Amino acid sequence: MNTILEQITEIVSKGFEAAGYDGSYGKVGISNRPDLCEFQCNGAMALAKQYHKAPLMIAQDIAAKLSDDDAFSAVDAVAPGFLNIKLSDDFLSGYLNGMESGENFGIPKIPPKKIIVDYGGPNVAKPLHVGHLRAAIIGESVKRICRYLGNDVIGDVHLGDWGLQMGLIITELHERKPDLPYFDEGFTGEYPTEPPFTLAELEEIYPCASARSKEDEQYREAALTATKKLQSGNRGYRAIWKHIMDVSIPDLKRNYENLCVEFDWWKGESSVDDLIPGMVDDMKKQGFAYESEGALVVDVAMDSDTKEIPPCMILKSDGAALYTTTDLATLRDRRSCFDPDQVIYVVDKRQEMHFIQVFRCAKKTGIVRPDVSLDFLGFGTMNGKDGKPFKTREGGVMRLETLISDIREAMYAKITENHETDPEEARATSETVALAAIKYGDLSNQATKDYVFDTDKFISFEGNTGPYILYTMVRIKSILAKYGKEIPRHIAFAQNESERALMLALTGFSQVILSAYEEIAPHKICSYIYDVCNEFNRFYHETRILAEEDAARKDGWIALLQLTLRVLETCIDLLGFSAPEKM
Repeated sequence: MNTILEQITEIVSKGFEAAGYDGSYGKVGISNRPDLCEFQCNGAMALAKQYHKAPLMIAQDIAAKLSDDDAFSAVDAVAPGFLNIKLSDDFLSGYLNGMESGENFGIPKIPPKKIIVDYGGPNVAKPLHVGHLRAAIIGESVKRICRYLGNDVIGDVHLGDWGLQMGLIITELHERKPDLPYFDEGFTGEYPTEPPFTLAELEEIYPCASARSKEDEQYREAALTATKKLQSGNRGYRAIWKHIMDVSIPDLKRNYENLCVEFDWWKGESSVDDLIPGMVDDMKKQGFAYESEGALVVDVAMDSDTKEIPPCMILKSDGAALYTTTDLATLRDRRSCFDPDQVIYVVDKRQEMHFIQVFRCAKKTGIVRPDVSLDFLGFGTMNGKDGKPFKTREGGVMRLETLISDIREAMYAKITENHETDPEEARATSETVALAAIKYGDLSNQATKDYVFDTDKFISFEGNTGPYILYTMVRIKSILAKYGKEIPRHIAFAQNESERALMLALTGFSQVILSAYEEIAPHKICSYIYDVCNEFNRFYHETRILAEEDAARKDGWIALLQLTLRVLETCIDLLGFSAPEKM
């Protein structure tokens, strides 16, 4: 079924036409003055010049035509020309009952697309740290929202597994263990199946090599050479690379699992290495790629640009590939494997210029179809209370698993501090609530903005937090359990103002989900469920639900609570977390 705003707009537009005015101006929005009305139409204001008539007189003409419509209990024309609208009881309860019985709460069907969401992007051989949090959390939610609306969606981790970090590890390993067969150019046998390092050793090798390369130019040159040899097919280096992948990926999967983040493709930059030569040749033959100061580039600037857009570099002067190269080859691979209609990149907003170049080059050279939508969702940084990027107390970059563990422990302490509870049950609950605290704390902020990760705030059961949302849901579950009978499905007329406010809040579901999808904006869902929870809690505190003696009235309330819970459960699933049975 159509959204609530679409349904009301259709009715009001017909009222415009019945009064002799252009119906396209009958668009209705939610009132920003709920004390005056529930919905509002400002179309009469825009028609004054066209019809040479005062806006208030136009609004009065339209209000007269709508006054007898069964959808409204009141339509008032107010100065200087607004239409203030209040829904009838029948229309409001009818819409909610349509939500209750409809698939996906009656959300309108959209033409399905093939979508790839590129998020994660960790470098192998390094543990996930808090800098990886936003891509994982936002990307997972975007994937779920797209999938919920019927799209065919692939989530791709897009591993960093083919760049300089590989050369650095190989170079450092060579210095530490020069007698390994991987470094013997004359070795023709089978390489060991066991890696020459543990995960802990690997995680120590990379930062050591990275730090040294910044101080020792000769060492860095050796790492660059090793990287090129790896990418050129050196047998021993390829074997080391496989060991790195075999050791790193299980740990990455474990950490992502702790975040309830799942990827459909575990591909990396290495998976498209064999596509690069053919892609480069095609660009040259088509006349797009040319040499500039020894490098191979493609011009991507446009006449409409207001700032300089440098050429997209395809190969460096030494012939080595870059991130632009592998990203373009990845798009070529994605077209071959999946032929997507849309690719959404969830990455640090500081990479915007890189993706402008990649997107333009991909369109210009025909790597993607002209109608493919390439979308960049650049996110801001996660900061500490000092406003600087989030660090450990010692000033280092915090590992992601450490952050999750710390939040779990803080949540466990909070859950057990005021009442006795089974430790095992409390531990399981704290893990569920901690995940909600982390994810909601991130997602409730607009993705493009920086935000402060405040542990004390995020684990609070009050305010706009994940635990508050879950506590509200557990409260609803408790009421439904105490009701003790089969849950009625019919939602009746509102009996009081707070019940009506909750009903109106629920009607916004379809509009919010579609908006979050179209704008790639999970924070809109957070804002919505916070409003729904606030309205439910107001209703709960003002209404003796289970003590109500009128059975029909009580059944109507229980049906409303059931719908509220179902809507909230759907929304938090789209955000990537769930609710416990009790807290």
